[in-house]
Amino acid sequence: MAEIKIPELAESITEGTIAEWVKQVGDQVEQGEVLLELETDKVNVEVISESAGVLQEIRANEGDNVSVGDVVAVVGEGDANPAESKPAEDQKESEAPSENKKEDAQEEVKEETTDDSGRIVATPSARKLAREKGIDLSSINASDPRGLVRSQDVENHQNLPAQPKQAEQPKQEQKQQNVNPEKPVVREKMSRRRQTIAKRLLEVSQSTAMLTTFNEIDMTNVMELRKRKKESFQERNDGVRLGFMSFFSKAAVAALRKYPAVNAEIEGDELVYKQFYDIGMAVSTEEGLVVPVIRNVDRKTFAQIESDIVDMATKARDKKLGLDDMVGGSFTITNGGVFGSLMSTPIINGTQAGILGMHTIQKRPVAMPDDSIEIRPMMYIALSYDHRIIDGKEAVGFLKTIKELIENPEDLLLEG
Repeated sequence: MAEIKIPELAESITEGTIAEWVKQVGDQVEQGEVLLELETDKVNVEVISESAGVLQEIRANEGDNVSVGDVVAVVGEGDANPAESKPAEDQKESEAPSENKKEDAQEEVKEETTDDSGRIVATPSARKLAREKGIDLSSINASDPRGLVRSQDVENHQNLPAQPKQAEQPKQEQKQQNVNPEKPVVREKMSRRRQTIAKRLLEVSQSTAMLTTFNEIDMTNVMELRKRKKESFQERNDGVRLGFMSFFSKAAVAALRKYPAVNAEIEGDELVYKQFYDIGMAVSTEEGLVVPVIRNVDRKTFAQIESDIVDMATKARDKKLGLDDMVGGSFTITNGGVFGSLMSTPIINGTQAGILGMHTIQKRPVAMPDDSIEIRPMMYIALSYDHRIIDGKEAVGFLKTIKELIENPEDLLLEG
C-alpha cells in the first residue's frame, strides 16, 4: 500500500486546490500515471502515482484545499473494479440493501446536483470548460451517479448531435439569491489564481514606494527596419517572426546594465544587485495575468528571444507552464498595447524594482528638429519603479536609454 502525498511544488508554493481527479476509486493505476490535477497560485500541477496498483481510497475531494505533504489517496494491490469507482465518502452508502439503492441514488441526485440556490454541482474544471465552450451546465448529462458534472461530461456533450433547446431559466436567476429583481447580480467564487493575483498586487502596492515615469518613442525607424528584414529573418530562423518584443528586450538589458539599481531588489537591510538578465514577459490568460521568464536575454539572439516568447505564451494559454518557468525573473516587461492601451501605470512584479510598460502605436503629429510637423507612429512607454531603490534621475535615464536605442535600432543591434 502506498500513500499519495502532495509533492514539494516550489519554494513559494505550499498549498493548492484539487481541480480534478483523473482516476477514481477502483481504477487501475500505473507507476508515473497522473492521478489528479492540482491548481496552485501560479500553475496547474499534475500529481502522479509513485506505485502501480489500484486506487483504493480518495481522502480529499475536488475543490478541497490541500498542503504539501498531505495524504490525498491510497494506492494498493488488488483488481480494478470500475463499478466501484466513486469518491471515498460514498463508499458506505454503496453497502445499502439492493432494494433501496435505486431510491437512494435518486435522492442523492436530487440533493447533490443542485444546491440551495438551484445551481448545478460540477467540478471547477468542468465549470471552466463549460464557460469556455459556451455550454449550459444544466444541459449536460453527468456520468457520475450523484449527478456531479465532470470535465469529460462537458467534452462528451460537445461531441453529441445538436438537440432542440428546452425552455430554461436565465443563468443569472440560477445564481442570484435574495436580490432585488430589478437589479440582478451574478456571484461567482474567485479562482485560487485570481485570489492570489489580487492578494499579491495589493501587497506590492502596500509594501513598495511605487512611482511611474513616462516617455514616448518614435517607432518609425524600428518599424522600417522590421519591414525590410522580416522576410529574410523568418527564412533564416525556421519561420520565427521578427516582432517588437525582442527589440525592447535587448534595449531593456542595455538600460539595466547602465542603471543596475533597476535590476535590484531589497532583502532585509541590503540591496541585491542582480548581474543576470532574466526578463519576465507578462501574458494574459483566461485565468489572469501570468509572467513566464525568458532566461539569459543578454546572451540570446533576436530569433532565440522571439522563439522563447512564443513558446512561453503558448504554454501559458495551454496551461502547460511549469513552476520553473515562473520564478527567478529580475525585471518584467508588459505590453498593454496589444489590447489597445494608450497609457498605463503597470504594477511592479513581486520583489523586483521595476517593470517596463509598452503601449499601442498611434500616429500623431510630431514637431521635427527643423520645426516641421510630421505624422509619426508613436508609442508611450512607462517605468513603474520602487522609489526606495531607484531615484527619479535613474528612472528617467533608464527610459531615455530605451527610447534612444529603439529610435536607432542599428545601435541596438550592436548592443545585442
